[in-house]
Amino acid sequence: MTGEENSTLRARDEDEDEGLGAGFFFKVAGVCVLGGIVALILFLIFSRAVYAWGFFGAFLAGAGLLLLFGWYFDRRNPRA
Repeated sequence: MTGEENSTLRARDEDEDEGLGAGFFFKVAGVCVLGGIVALILFLIFSRAVYAWGFFGAFLAGAGLLLLFGWYFDRRNPRA
């Protein structure tokens, strides 16, 4: 092989990219499905709270849960 042919083959090998692979796309699809299931569960819980306590009561209950989560997170990670 001449030097010119060798550099052309080397450049062609560097241009070929194997991509992200099937595993990456399966993981992304799994995260999307899991996110949809979690969103459905949260919507069902919120709609039951609206039915039981009204719209404002459901938001107060959600805010209370978020405050409890924030308090717990801050207690576990004081320097975060």
